[in-house]
Amino acid sequence: MKLHTVPIGFALCWLAALACTDVSGSSTSVLSIQFDSLAAPSVVVGDTLRDTTGAVITPVVHAFNFEGEEITPVTVRFQSPDSGIVVDSITGTIFGDSLRSTPARIVATVGSLQAIQKVDLTLRPDVVVGLNDRDSLSYSLLDTTLNVSPQLTVKLTHGVAPDDSVVKSYIVSFAIVSQSNPQLGELINGAGKPSVVDTTDTNGVAGRAIRLHPASLTAVVDSIIVNATARYRGTEISGSPVRLVLKVKPRS
Repeated sequence: MKLHTVPIGFALCWLAALACTDVSGSSTSVLSIQFDSLAAPSVVVGDTLRDTTGAVITPVVHAFNFEGEEITPVTVRFQSPDSGIVVDSITGTIFGDSLRSTPARIVATVGSLQAIQKVDLTLRPDVVVGLNDRDSLSYSLLDTTLNVSPQLTVKLTHGVAPDDSVVKSYIVSFAIVSQSNPQLGELINGAGKPSVVDTTDTNGVAGRAIRLHPASLTAVVDSIIVNATARYRGTEISGSPVRLVLKVKPRS
């Protein structure tokens, strides 16, 4: 009987290839974790982290095996190395107990793996008022780069003037409530992308610009009305909604 021999070099390469495809672990072993972004950028001091409806936010963590498949259920533990918040180690519920200048870290741990999300601390929003609540836009039928308005803005504060304080890192919703044609204007963010929500800056200010589509004008001079709304625990705060008006007219 004739024996078939395999060159030593080929045999070694073949064995090496087998080793490369032999991934250790099982379908229940956690190889990686993903900590989803929190549904709110800040937690109010003296309250738990909530979304815009007022519901308490529970952090969400996903675990994956070596094949990229999600493993459920999985035991997750939470903590924070920072002051300003208290985190329930089992549920991940976040309570704000004091202000701090920088966001606090929430650490999620699954086995030996960790992932981090951050949350800011802010004051309870009591009042929202218009800041740049009336403005105008001189549009062009030829140059579309000129058809973006200044930002229409509002300001959130805590307490009563003159002893009030700004509310930073808080979500404000914007909606066009009146325009002559539904296609006339759209709300956009600073990057020019469609957006109907903004987060207040360190001065408590939030805003959105309007991109105008002059081809949809039904009159030479027109107006677009926007409502800006802020809620706490699901209820509109004082001053909501703020009426913002943009007057549009042809460029001379």
